[in-house]
Amino acid sequence: MGGLWVVFWKELNDNFSSRRFLIMFFIICFVAIASSYLSAQNLSTILEQYPTEFVFLRLFVTPAESFPSFASFLMFFAPLLGVIFGFDAINSEFSRRTVSRILAQPLHRDSWINGKFLASFVTLAIMLTSITVLIIGLGIALLGFPPEIGELGRIGLFLGVSIIYVGFWLALGVLFSILFDRTVSSALASIAVWIFFSFFMYMLAGVIADRLVPLGPKASMEAWVKHSYIKEVVLKFSPTTIFNETISAILIPTYKGVGIIALLSGEEIPTSPLSIGQSLLVVWPQLTILIAMALVCFAISYAAFMRREIRS
Repeated sequence: MGGLWVVFWKELNDNFSSRRFLIMFFIICFVAIASSYLSAQNLSTILEQYPTEFVFLRLFVTPAESFPSFASFLMFFAPLLGVIFGFDAINSEFSRRTVSRILAQPLHRDSWINGKFLASFVTLAIMLTSITVLIIGLGIALLGFPPEIGELGRIGLFLGVSIIYVGFWLALGVLFSILFDRTVSSALASIAVWIFFSFFMYMLAGVIADRLVPLGPKASMEAWVKHSYIKEVVLKFSPTTIFNETISAILIPTYKGVGIIALLSGEEIPTSPLSIGQSLLVVWPQLTILIAMALVCFAISYAAFMRREIRS
């Protein structure tokens, strides 16, 4: 791993000084401030109707007028963040014919790819952390009181899950950057995967459910239950759906993961808000899958790069 930190600090400096970082940061910052500001304004007018222990969590999940909630925005926009920082991480060096000269130095190729990925991952983590802290500060200024310890814990978990989620898409962008020689091809492939999982996956789930369990005007309740069950199972293959279910349980304490699968289990569903530990138990499978997807995607990228010919 010789030279890892040299590559890391060099790439980190390049990321923070790039126009790409500034443009993406200002876009997400604008949407986060606008969404949280409008949500805080709405909450402050009807604060007596809401329990104060969950007000700060509502800043992240409550849509306001024409703006989506910050959590919904991050669910669809975070993949683009990861893709933009990863689609040209490797093939751009091959296009400039600088790979041979870089690795001719006393630098191992595993240190090079690990340093590049780690620098982009830390850049995205710092970006999301700063935006989250900004939303908390704005909420304190507008609402007039700080968040409770439990709310801070849930917000911290939400931030950690968001970083893992964007890390998966970063690993996917790096993988396509290794598999495709041209940056345009890797960018299009990454965006195509994002569009498929974010939009087409819902249509595909509906088509599969309709094929396996057709619904007609005289469909029975059992048919409707099976149809919804199949649709939920298909959607479990989408990282967007997994992320949505995870942050819903974290940011909404009353979320019990109640779907067709939960209803068919026959277990008693509690009506009171869950603790942080109980909320994590609800989505522990989804969180495990999300972490595994990010690790597997980077492992494939690592193996593909280690086997690639780097000589001009």
